[in-house]
Amino acid sequence: MPETSNSNAPLGINPWVIAVAVMLSTFLEVLDTSVVNVSLPHIAGSLSATVDEATWVLTSYLVANAIVLPITGWLANYFGRKRLLLTAVTGFTLASFLCGIAPTLPLLVFFRILQGASGGCLQPISQAVLLETFPPEQRGKAMAFWGMGIVVAPILGPTLGGWLTYNYSWRWVFYINLPIGIASLIMTKLYVFDPSYIRRRGSGVDVWGLGLLAVGIGALQIVLDKGQEDDWFGSHFIVILGLIALAGLAAFIIRELMARDPIVHLRVFKNRTYSTGVFLMTLLGFVLYGSLVALPLFLQILLNYTPLAAGLWTSPRGLGSLIFMPICGILLSRRWDARGLLAFGLLIAAAALYMFSQFTLQSGTWNIFWPQLIQGAGMAFVFVPLTTVTMDPIPNHEMGNATSLFNLMRNLGGSMGISFATTLIARRSQFHQQRLAGHMNGFRPAIQHALAGVQSALVSHGASAPVARHQALALLYALLQQQAALLSYVDSFWVFAVIFLLMTPLVWIMRRPRSGRAVAAH
Repeated sequence: MPETSNSNAPLGINPWVIAVAVMLSTFLEVLDTSVVNVSLPHIAGSLSATVDEATWVLTSYLVANAIVLPITGWLANYFGRKRLLLTAVTGFTLASFLCGIAPTLPLLVFFRILQGASGGCLQPISQAVLLETFPPEQRGKAMAFWGMGIVVAPILGPTLGGWLTYNYSWRWVFYINLPIGIASLIMTKLYVFDPSYIRRRGSGVDVWGLGLLAVGIGALQIVLDKGQEDDWFGSHFIVILGLIALAGLAAFIIRELMARDPIVHLRVFKNRTYSTGVFLMTLLGFVLYGSLVALPLFLQILLNYTPLAAGLWTSPRGLGSLIFMPICGILLSRRWDARGLLAFGLLIAAAALYMFSQFTLQSGTWNIFWPQLIQGAGMAFVFVPLTTVTMDPIPNHEMGNATSLFNLMRNLGGSMGISFATTLIARRSQFHQQRLAGHMNGFRPAIQHALAGVQSALVSHGASAPVARHQALALLYALLQQQAALLSYVDSFWVFAVIFLLMTPLVWIMRRPRSGRAVAAH
């Protein structure tokens, strides 16, 4: 396929058309990691299941997605990238329809596995296509476009899911994928082509590597998703799965380093810039997804927001990213040092999370709006430069493998962040509750005065003195629990802010991108 002189896009095709083609389905795939969350109670009620059983709708998708992500580069080389992309989009769209019509929970879980497996290919392929389609000096803009989908989709997911479920049905959370999936399929067929070094070939399949990867990643994802629910290592189920994940992944790494035709090329981590970037992306996923879980819970549990309102008021993060990602892409195209922009973004995002840690029970909507807008701006200056710097030293023929691992670690970091946030909030709430209870004994004058005031108010409304005293104690204890919960959320936001601060010095381990380097011929 001939190419233009200043772009790797095929002759006669605008590279931005290719960008839209690969981003449509990828946006939906990332959206589906969070859009179902607020619909779980409705799914459980509709399919005669408990909410705990319905959570397998999320877990099954994430497990299948995580298993397929790291082998996408190998699959593209084995089947051909365009053929794999068309198959993945078709599978994802069809699985979305099947999820929408699923009559029972087991069938819905099965269809979600198909959806997650099909969607696992979409993120790394779209990123690889964009990085190869645009010349190096334009990659910042391309990654800004790609980043808007990857960062904004999980933020918009709860809002869209809540709106569709509230106004229509939880089934429309899946039906909404159909028209966009079909549009992506048509555009992919017309405008995406394999470069010359991507050829369908029948090299040997590393069956052992594939099996160990599926077992290790699958077990790890279930541990992360179900750990807090089952009290972590107090559960024999979690302990066994944790040991399986550890053994499976260790054996997988050894196998891939020794195999003649490995399914995942781990030697790419020998590059200092790439390995540092993947580590930073893992931490970025950890903080982003962890805070995405913590804030809606804070709004609903402590400020009494409805699920839909909580979703709407967590969307300013997406707005901040939408505004500032193109600006970041322009700055990168003008050869600003991407590492400096990345460090700036980390500091801004850390400051926003520190502002989160100042929330109180009296925080109004605008107190919540501005820190999120600032965080969205910070994430724009983190995500785009980080992706650009990390992928800069990777040769084009390794791009599919490198983007697969890059996206896998972001997703695993996100799962770790969600598990960490829910566990930290639960444990710190217990800690603060015990600490506050130690100061609330009946001999303190302030406590006696508060109890007397509440008891007097209850008596004046018709309660007897003994009943009023019991009710006053219950109200006071409820207030204690509320304050303990508030402090636990404050702790989680503070920890996430510190993680971003600690990430900043690592930026300078990476080499500055060579924006003017020659592009490998296709």
